Amino acid sequence: MGLSIIILAAGQGTRMRSDLPKVLQLLAGKPLLAHVLTCAKELAADDVCVVYGHGGEAVHAAFPESDVRWVLQAEQLGTGHAVQQAMPDTPARNRVLILAGDVPLLTAATMTCLLEQTPADEMSVLTVDIDDPTGYGRIVRENNRVKRVVEQQEASAEQRAIREINAGVMLCPGDKLKSWLSVLGNDNSQGEYYLTDVIAMAVADGVKVHGVKASTWVEVMGINDKKQLAEAERALQARLVDELMQDGVGFADPARVDIRGTLKCGKDVFIDVNAVFEGDVELGDGTTIESNNLIRDSKLGMNTVVHSNCHIEGATTGSDCEIGPFARLRPGAELASNVKIGNFVEIKKSSIAEGSKVNHLTYIGDAEIGTGVNVGAGTITCNYDGANKHKTTIGNDASIGSNVNLVAPIVVGKGATIGAGSTITRNVPDDSLTIERAKQKIVEGWTRPVKKETK
Repeated sequence: MGLSIIILAAGQGTRMRSDLPKVLQLLAGKPLLAHVLTCAKELAADDVCVVYGHGGEAVHAAFPESDVRWVLQAEQLGTGHAVQQAMPDTPARNRVLILAGDVPLLTAATMTCLLEQTPADEMSVLTVDIDDPTGYGRIVRENNRVKRVVEQQEASAEQRAIREINAGVMLCPGDKLKSWLSVLGNDNSQGEYYLTDVIAMAVADGVKVHGVKASTWVEVMGINDKKQLAEAERALQARLVDELMQDGVGFADPARVDIRGTLKCGKDVFIDVNAVFEGDVELGDGTTIESNNLIRDSKLGMNTVVHSNCHIEGATTGSDCEIGPFARLRPGAELASNVKIGNFVEIKKSSIAEGSKVNHLTYIGDAEIGTGVNVGAGTITCNYDGANKHKTTIGNDASIGSNVNLVAPIVVGKGATIGAGSTITRNVPDDSLTIERAKQKIVEGWTRPVKKETK
């Protein structure tokens, strides 16, 4: 029997007080809906459908490559109505798992447990016990079997005292769900079609309804406002860091790290406080990330040290590199092994070969630097002529003095030396000394201007 997954993502999310649809609010750098889709894909379903509504075009456009079926709920008439929109193209032979687009911390492990504990011709709902169930549908049981779910607005005083709530996840046989939804009514105080009403229909038809409890409230928490979004962020970060610590990664303070993407770490990696990782980041064995660093879509080789306050994006390094403090590696920065990038140095779309050093206050853009090169403080590659970018090539073992301007396109030969304060506009031959400076003048008798006294 196949599996269809229907994700309800049509809610407006007015409590977010945002022009961005609720399911596109970011959690750990990804939209809420992206987390739910990831969970769905891990279950290897043969049919995944997203029911969208508010801000529908934006929601759809945010996932252009997603292999999902998109269904519009033009009017938001309740969760039952939302599922009705998806059912015409949902195979009746499949089991149907219904998820919510604003419940992003749900794990594939919990969903697998739900699937394994539910016979194919029976039904399950995911539940959880919480201290304050206000606002949630209550699970009503008889002889430990779920009989129905009563929404907060319809619950009696006795039912409102129940602490077990509906977590918004339901598993049903597809053919039976189609039948129940076809006669679903909206005779309630909200005038909505409640999906939870199919539970009582299932019981009336003699179908067993299982209540499978989630291990923690955090996993099934829904996101309705910015406060809950922040709470979910911390919960997810704690989960991600805990997984890394189990794999041997060291953290100075697990609570002061943010992972907004995928972080892969080798052995003996250490991460100090206030480090932020975005996109796909890989840290080799023995790498140390000091405090206050942002690293995005980069791969750092083994035993590399990133000193404090660096910004690294779209960069790669070999082993035993040293970066920072206060360095910036922009997209296309490629460092070989044993390269040193010092304080207030910016590297953009440039390759730097083994053993070279760019230590202080320097900009290297659109350049190719050979092995064993030393670039002095205050040097810049003048790569932009106002319309086009041009390349600078520096040969092996060259030495570039301080405060040098290399006006591209230009080639500095192997073993060449550039004198400090030079502006180089022509190619430099191998093993030469090149100096380009104006003649120093001394003006005798010159006096420095003084500020006029004010009366």
